[in-house]
Amino acid sequence: MAKEAEEITNEAELLVEAAPANDTPEVEAETSETKEEKAEEKSTAKAGKRSAKALKEAEEKQAKEERKAEGVDGEAESKPKQPVKPTRSRLERRGKKFREAAKLVEKGKTYTLAEAITLAKKTHTAKFDASVELHINLNVDPRHADQNLRDNLVLPAGSGKNVRVAVLDDEKVAGADLSGVEAILKDLEKGTINFDILIATPAQMPKLGKYARVLGPRGLMPNPKSGTVTTDVAKAVKEAKAGRVEYRVDSTGIVHIAVGKVSFTEAQLLDNVKAVLASLRANKPASVKSTYVKAINLTTTMGPGISVALSEF
Repeated sequence: MAKEAEEITNEAELLVEAAPANDTPEVEAETSETKEEKAEEKSTAKAGKRSAKALKEAEEKQAKEERKAEGVDGEAESKPKQPVKPTRSRLERRGKKFREAAKLVEKGKTYTLAEAITLAKKTHTAKFDASVELHINLNVDPRHADQNLRDNLVLPAGSGKNVRVAVLDDEKVAGADLSGVEAILKDLEKGTINFDILIATPAQMPKLGKYARVLGPRGLMPNPKSGTVTTDVAKAVKEAKAGRVEYRVDSTGIVHIAVGKVSFTEAQLLDNVKAVLASLRANKPASVKSTYVKAINLTTTMGPGISVALSEF
């Protein structure tokens, strides 16, 4: 028995010697990993751009952009470049009738008033009775009060338009389509406008202040400069029916005005154009010392433009 016990003891001693002394390297490895994790935790903030969530989102965004760039480059390489079609000119993009009419107008040539009017009637392409328009480019600066041209005149041959005239007055005026303060204000209250020109006396103007936002944008607000605020209401109605027109220079220094209809005779159109040009000459600002008119063009609705010689002014 003593011999057996001695053998067991020897075997136990051998097992102890064969076993590793300790697991210190594993502990050290775990400690180093823990230190790295703690260092990473310290490098990130709890919130903001340096937070773990923000850093992760930034990495995902960068990876997405890289994938997108790779995809775009791949598509660009796979797809051959398409030939670029030359841009068509403005005339080529217009309708067939317009292109045919434009052939009658010689490019770069200026015409006399009589020639331009004759040509405008020939190049008329619309199916309706179109307006004949005059566009005058003036050497003025509308930002200056004295150069902000605005006037009205009665065209000798009329405007060719059937104008509805309303008079803000209790008394009935001959030739007016609508009159009466109560009736007109009641329609304005509803937003109904049954007139093209509104004429008022100075005493009635305060009543229209409430409707300035309705009338102003439509150009219907009575104004002394346009002759629609006057004490002689009967004369204003007569002139409006006879073909009184108003013109005003736009922000680029150009006056646009209709001088009649295509159905007018050439003589009637010529008289109307001369009347407009005479009004512009009379209203030339004193501060404009150099060239007053830079260009004159005559055209019809939906028709090509015709350049008029400046000598006609």
